[in-house]
Amino acid sequence: MPSVRTNPIVKRMIVVWMTAFIAFALCLPIAAAASRTTDTTSATAELGPAVFVVPVKQTIESGLQAFLERAYREAEAANAERIILVINTLGGRVDTAESIGELIRSSPVPSVAFVENKAISAGAYIALNAGQIIMQPGSTIGAAAVVDGSGTLIENPKVVSYWAKTMQTAAELNGRDPSIAIKMVDQGAVLEREELGRTYGKGEILTLSAEEAVKVGYAEHIAGSVDETLEWLGLDKRAVIEINPSPAEVAARWITSGVVMTVLLILGIAGVAIELLIPGFGVPGIVGLLSFGLFFFGHYIAGFAGIESVVFFVIGVGLLVIELFVPSFGILGTLGILSLIAGVVTAAYDTGSAVKSLAIAVIVAAAVVLVFAFIFKKRGIWNRFILQERLTTEEGFVPAESKQLFAGKEGVTLTPLRPAGTIEIGDDRIDAVTSGEFIDSGRKVKVVKVEGTRVIVREIK
Repeated sequence: MPSVRTNPIVKRMIVVWMTAFIAFALCLPIAAAASRTTDTTSATAELGPAVFVVPVKQTIESGLQAFLERAYREAEAANAERIILVINTLGGRVDTAESIGELIRSSPVPSVAFVENKAISAGAYIALNAGQIIMQPGSTIGAAAVVDGSGTLIENPKVVSYWAKTMQTAAELNGRDPSIAIKMVDQGAVLEREELGRTYGKGEILTLSAEEAVKVGYAEHIAGSVDETLEWLGLDKRAVIEINPSPAEVAARWITSGVVMTVLLILGIAGVAIELLIPGFGVPGIVGLLSFGLFFFGHYIAGFAGIESVVFFVIGVGLLVIELFVPSFGILGTLGILSLIAGVVTAAYDTGSAVKSLAIAVIVAAAVVLVFAFIFKKRGIWNRFILQERLTTEEGFVPAESKQLFAGKEGVTLTPLRPAGTIEIGDDRIDAVTSGEFIDSGRKVKVVKVEGTRVIVREIK
């Protein structure tokens, strides 16, 4: 039975895909287990009413939201009496803060915000959603003006109005003065409060110290630690369960950040493309697949990506590989690109940010691939479709003998010329043609023209 020869590139990619699938499948249960840091939570809580202590000590982004969602699920499952959010943050994404605020409000377990050092910007919004706010001496809350990624103040009236209203609603929810929340956001507002000892005019953003927060009713108490907070709340006799991010969640938080996500996409796209176009290295392909694996792993742990995202991605790579060897007028390539985009976008928390990161990654990766293609141009896949060998005498090839020396000479036809045939000039047998007329064998002919190896003759009457 004849054997089927598989293209080495396709064979290598098939092996790599299978390895990637197996690795990812094995990682899922490990990741799921790693994301749970307190398997004994429920059992401990069953001993009596428990208090869950949950840290909010980082930039507010999608990874923090995923961690808090897990913490609240465990607290609810354990019938916890209270959740203490230990807040120490300079803020972060507004949309993530809103989602966390909704999580706090909708939970059947009451929340208390303990401001350990600072609850600034989006951190202030999270604190306002808690039923009670306890502040550490020297801590601050406020400065919730909207800024962009570079820290520049956004003065768009629509944006400021929306965020001011959001802060106001959170303050009113727990009986706090809404005008103070507005002044934390809108520098155009004016705030007059006798307890603060001054008037905050236009151009100022409000930040409250612990003492000022207590005076204006934004904090219920000042405590030096979580233990003092529990004692003031009358919960010091309760079982205290601390929930901390697992190593997998810490990694996921890092991976899902905008810069790291973009870098992983660049490495992934460039690595796979280099391995496909310039085969033989192995390392770029491994780096590319590992980068994509980290991307999807982080987003899976963070709760954003499902198995469908990975399926979209693998199908996309497969279609692009097929396009290299099976011409489809770009149909398979287009479907592959769309599938890749779908895999990345469905895995990300924010579609807009994912598309932006993907666009940047494609441009940078294309530049990297072009550099590699130029440096290793003799190893590219395109060399499979181009004849590189030259048929020169230097390479050992013998060129065809020139017929120019027969120009003007006479000979005899050995075969009929219809219009091609064979003639004899002296001792040489030569293939010749006429200008279109028929010449029978045994007739005298003369070479009237020589074009390379083509000899044209005419009958001598």
